[in-house]
Amino acid sequence: MGGDRDTAAFKGFRRTYVGAVPGKIVRALKTVEVENPVILIDEVDKIGQRSQQGDPGSVLLEILDPDQNNKFTDDYLDVPIDLSKVLFLCTANNLDTLHPAVLDRMEIIEVGGYTFDEKKHILDEYLIPEALKKTGLKPEHKFDLPEATKDFIIEMYCREPGVRSLKKYINKIFEKVAFKIVEGDNSAMITVDINNVEEFIGSAKYHSSKFYKNMPPGVVIGLAYSSHGGSILYIESSTANNQEYAAGKHGQLKVTGQLGSVMQESSSIALTFARKFILEHFNKDSEASKFLESADIHIHFPEGSTPKDGPSAGITITTALASLALKTPVQPNVGMTGEISLNGKVLPIGGVKEKTMAASREGVKTLIFPKANEKDIQKLPENVKAGITYHFVEDYIDVFKIMFPEI
Repeated sequence: MGGDRDTAAFKGFRRTYVGAVPGKIVRALKTVEVENPVILIDEVDKIGQRSQQGDPGSVLLEILDPDQNNKFTDDYLDVPIDLSKVLFLCTANNLDTLHPAVLDRMEIIEVGGYTFDEKKHILDEYLIPEALKKTGLKPEHKFDLPEATKDFIIEMYCREPGVRSLKKYINKIFEKVAFKIVEGDNSAMITVDINNVEEFIGSAKYHSSKFYKNMPPGVVIGLAYSSHGGSILYIESSTANNQEYAAGKHGQLKVTGQLGSVMQESSSIALTFARKFILEHFNKDSEASKFLESADIHIHFPEGSTPKDGPSAGITITTALASLALKTPVQPNVGMTGEISLNGKVLPIGGVKEKTMAASREGVKTLIFPKANEKDIQKLPENVKAGITYHFVEDYIDVFKIMFPEI
């Protein structure tokens, strides 16, 4: 239903129109010829918004509500139709565009992305046999795709939750291998290794997000999540003009990195709490306290072309500000995520699985999560949690003790 802007797509056209047809719901029932089928409404979050032709999203209220869909009326047939026995399945990438009243009529099932091991299994058991069948390659043909190359492709080309791009790249590799065999000498072994894989599928789509070998003061590793999976995210803080700020005249906050309104608010909350925290735990006449009160601070989230929003960077921004004020680097290879309140409470976040996988991929083996997310960590597969040390915190003071053990 992606892109449909007309309610007639669901409810049909009245017979007074030329070329009138029933809606897709009635046509689906006509196709299956039973009254209790499974009907899949794909990409329900991409249904067009309200227009001159009505609001197709609102028609879902009538279709999905079990209290009224036993008398659904198609405008073409103009008779009540019982949809109460139909099982509707709707797919969506993002629930934010759906009306809350529509969501209220649904049972929401969150489907997480594939782990590295799951992608590897799908690749070996399904994608490679399918690619071999399509290209006509046989065991007697001399070619090799080592396990290390498979791992490299998954890590550097296919980090999204699904396997669509993995299928595309594997098909491209086997098509080019088949072409080389057809046009060349079959006696030579064709090996697709890490060094020559770019000849088959181009440059790597992803690169390591770790670009700091030694963490300077004011820089902290955060964990980010989007519909495309998880990633680590450096949060940098600095002063823009040391001469003016040394004079203690300003105390303004500037935040950059294509951020949404929620992240802007998180940065403001983090600065307010950081000032309060440093003042309470250090002498009010200390250099750190004076710095946060008077200095103009610039917080930047690298990869500015990527939109970012959400509250989960709260404790990360606070730690970056504390590190900048104290002129002390944080503990290396420690990632964190959690919303922070004005009084330093660490609140739960989402995307636990994706953030953990991203940290593990980048070699960040110590993670700080809100205490409320401990049950989510326990539900993760063991291979996702392997080798990672977790700290669960309720108040920011716990985060501070982990990141600055010597202070």
